[in-house]
Amino acid sequence: MSDAPIPTDPAVMNGVIPYLAMAGCAAEACDFYARAFGATELGRMPFPDGAPGLIHAQLEINGGALMMTDHSEYGDGSDKAAQRGGFGHLQLVVADGHAWWDRAVAAGCRVLAPYERQFWGDDWGLLEDPFGIKWAVLQTGPQT
Repeated sequence: MSDAPIPTDPAVMNGVIPYLAMAGCAAEACDFYARAFGATELGRMPFPDGAPGLIHAQLEINGGALMMTDHSEYGDGSDKAAQRGGFGHLQLVVADGHAWWDRAVAAGCRVLAPYERQFWGDDWGLLEDPFGIKWAVLQTGPQT
């Protein structure tokens, strides 16, 4: 595992990207998906505080992106997602994150995590739609 940024391949960063909450088995899932589905690992990012697990992992499978985390999307360390039938969220990687975010909030999405610059350098926020589906909006930050 490396603390280096995960390279972004524009060819697989289009459309809606599934982002799975893996409850502590993201690394194991990366290894399995490579064996089972021929996934190419694009990168793994450990938690910044040294906690066990991955805050982010990214794979390419059959020309599309799959992202995973061991992080609880509820921010309290619990795995309430499994209790609510959640799987993670759908990730939108867009050029104008603020416009996408504002439109979704105006339409009735509930803010779960505010849209703001994150420690990894991108602008990101998490919403929940009226049907209980979580959506993340991500605009990549300046590339160094």
